[in-house]
Amino acid sequence: MSRTPIKLLSAVAVATSVLFAAPAIAGEAGAGEDVFRKCQGCHKVGEGAKNSAGPVLNGVVGRTAGTFEGFRYGDDLVAAGEAGLVWDEENIQEFIEDPRAFLREFLDDPSARAKMSFRLRKEEDRENVAAYLATL
Repeated sequence: MSRTPIKLLSAVAVATSVLFAAPAIAGEAGAGEDVFRKCQGCHKVGEGAKNSAGPVLNGVVGRTAGTFEGFRYGDDLVAAGEAGLVWDEENIQEFIEDPRAFLREFLDDPSARAKMSFRLRKEEDRENVAAYLATL
């Protein structure tokens, strides 16, 4: 009798337990679209969106920070992009919790500043907005 099927079953069991034990950071995009209404005063999305007080957020996930064409970013956000900051769902959540604190930590510069002063306090709101932005 071969032990291969038992090893295979053990490997599948371990992989499955790791997969389901991993914490999910993704929120619900539909709920995020609703929360995003708070952001629409400064940020636009969708077909034909144009920069406003903040940059257009279409395609923000995967974009290097401070690089949307035609928007004038603050020096520290541009520096963060030059230092390798590429937006993903996780760091978007961290940024919208407290933009200034995020840049100060990322750049290791206690005087770093963010032009964006708005914050989303609720973790669930941040997760949902990040999930929504990932769909654009």
